Amino acid sequence: MGNYIFTTKVLIDAIRADADDDHSDHDMGGDIVPRLVADGMAAVYDFSDNEVPGATDRDRAYWRDVGTLDAFYDAHMDLVSVHPVFNLYNKRWPIRGESENLAPAKFVNGGSAQESVVGAGSIISAASVRNSVLSSNVVVDDGAIVEGSVIMPGTRVGRGAVVRQARADTESPISARNWAILRLLGAVGRAG
Repeated sequence: MGNYIFTTKVLIDAIRADADDDHSDHDMGGDIVPRLVADGMAAVYDFSDNEVPGATDRDRAYWRDVGTLDAFYDAHMDLVSVHPVFNLYNKRWPIRGESENLAPAKFVNGGSAQESVVGAGSIISAASVRNSVLSSNVVVDDGAIVEGSVIMPGTRVGRGAVVRQARADTESPISARNWAILRLLGAVGRAG
């Protein structure tokens, strides 16, 4: 897998040709791009050759394919250590993302977050967040615990809920009760 840039016509033609190939697995990185390279329609750029100003030996040439839920989770966990393997804070090579006009994250009534990334607009109230990534507009209510988790935008972790090793989708309401039921069903937590 990788990053790809195509003109619309080249991509549509390549996908149509691949669809007609009975021997193809119809995989972008395994079938479509290699065929484009073989046909002289694509070139490869090795990102490990990139010289990123401000990069250290630890975060130089960082890459992680996030094509599975476990890989998506692992990529987020790469961000939460004191010295992350991927540095979001390199002032010489800023990362520019979509920016909503939101208030900064807020911690009230003793709410805290350690070794975590907390998005704008989030509120941690009398709750504990550890080793987690919280996207924008996440609310963690009184007495809740979030550990080793990736929580997507707009999610509310309700009073007293305990969330560990989980990925919560956008705008998921998590209460102490529904979290306990999901855990009993084996529907939450890290796969594997």
